[in-house]
Amino acid sequence: MSVIPDTGGDRPQVPAADQTLRILRHLAGRPAPVAASAIARELDLPRSTVYHLLTTLAAHGFVLHLREERRWSLGTAASELAGGFARQQPLARLGRPLVGALADLLGESTHLAVMSGSDVVYIVEERAPRRPALVSEVGVRLPAHLTATGRAMLAALPRGQVRALYPDRSAFATRIDTAPSSPGELRELLRAVRARGHAVENGEVTPGLRSVGAAVHDASGWPIAAVAATWSTDGGPEEQVAATAVAATASALERRLRR
Repeated sequence: MSVIPDTGGDRPQVPAADQTLRILRHLAGRPAPVAASAIARELDLPRSTVYHLLTTLAAHGFVLHLREERRWSLGTAASELAGGFARQQPLARLGRPLVGALADLLGESTHLAVMSGSDVVYIVEERAPRRPALVSEVGVRLPAHLTATGRAMLAALPRGQVRALYPDRSAFATRIDTAPSSPGELRELLRAVRARGHAVENGEVTPGLRSVGAAVHDASGWPIAAVAATWSTDGGPEEQVAATAVAATASALERRLRR
């Protein structure tokens, strides 16, 4: 007969771990960054404990300290956990048939990607018949600011999150002159993405190929993935036609994830 250990009622066996997880869940449930004093008050934790735990979480990338605002938000390592979960189960499984249908509709190759730090990781690829092989094979990582999927997700992130990912010029890997190479250039590009309603990439990843992408949001509005289609600059669909189909696929995946 197994023996269930006495946990002392509802008292956690490892208080620091319990407090850390409560802080992360609290930040995840807020629509905007939160001051440390507000976290301490709302979770009924000592301020010194909250500051120490936040500092440790920041060192590992799970939270970001937005110094100008004196607030804290979830960091890229937290999104990587969500991305790992998505790669293992629902996003790839639910997205594959939709991405496949998009490839059939457009007659072009399509893919689904998630953010991992300042990169995108491809979790689904559907190559259309008689189309060239792409670099976006499953498991491949590419700089987010160069790709249509990455740009779509970056445009949907809070401004502070983007600043933390791209604090200065050293954060940018460039391949051609038209790619953003500074925080200011990236801000302008993402502003254009939001105004247009979809992201575009034209030869920044592979010369001669262009892509359009649209973000997939969770129930809170956070961009958890992006769908994209890629085709040759010598032909293929009109950009707006492809963008409309890609956005519809992203919306369909959002609905499936919320069922």
